[in-house]
Amino acid sequence: MSEFLTTRELAALLRVKERKVYDLAAEGALPVRRVTGKLLFPRIEIEEWLAAGASGRAPRGEGSATRPLVVAGGHDPLLEWALRESRCGVAALLDGALDGLERAAAGGCIAAGLHIPEPDDGWNVETVERRLAGEPVVVVEWAKRRRGLMFRKGLARRIDGLADVRDLAFQSRQPEAGSELVLTQLLAQAGMKREHLRLVPAVERSETDLASAIAAGGADVGLGLEACARQFGLDFAPQIVERFDLVVWRKAYFDPPWQTLMRFCASEAFQERAARLGGYDISQFGAVRFNAD
Repeated sequence: MSEFLTTRELAALLRVKERKVYDLAAEGALPVRRVTGKLLFPRIEIEEWLAAGASGRAPRGEGSATRPLVVAGGHDPLLEWALRESRCGVAALLDGALDGLERAAAGGCIAAGLHIPEPDDGWNVETVERRLAGEPVVVVEWAKRRRGLMFRKGLARRIDGLADVRDLAFQSRQPEAGSELVLTQLLAQAGMKREHLRLVPAVERSETDLASAIAAGGADVGLGLEACARQFGLDFAPQIVERFDLVVWRKAYFDPPWQTLMRFCASEAFQERAARLGGYDISQFGAVRFNAD
């Protein structure tokens, strides 16, 4: 990532028109450098400006100083790997999208991974606008992921959808998991209810644990990620493409730990890992899906 933001990049971050950025720069309200006739905005100074607030007052939820360097929310194998491999210093506490949303609201993390289905094929944004109203956050796309029914090879039947698994042992996730929200949505589309599934008593708390439990014979089928089905040699019937977003505290976005992660995610190693895992579309990685006023 460059040490400087362009006018367009800063306008997108502040959610204003580029003309407004030019006006602020002309007024001396923004830290700016003029290089060969172009305006460039130093990231570190913009970070400090955001932390203090344009009026000199600290905004609500000011920065990341009081927030632990933790990404909470939904489990994602690619995200978990990138946090480790990038050595960015940000820890993972991936225990469900709803859990992450509440931790974000309580100041318990700098970012949270979400894959919460919304009306009209939407994902995450309305939920963030409602739960984190007024907070200085930005929602950026991490990846689109194929989710479907994963099951052990050799089952003596064809499985295309939820109607085909009514009598099979179904492995579920914890109630806070976004996949449980997706399951509820898919059941409704199939004219089914949760009671129509033969749920096993235990729950699994990550996408990887779900696939591992099915591969070990603890259940016949579950609703998981294609990447995890491939990892454990399971058959897979795709059901939906979901968008996994990261809601990030805006100040934290410019801090060195997060920028280290973002630089790593622009590398060939990251792209190769996503392709090897399978079931990921990272072509819109980093796209801003929501930027709070």
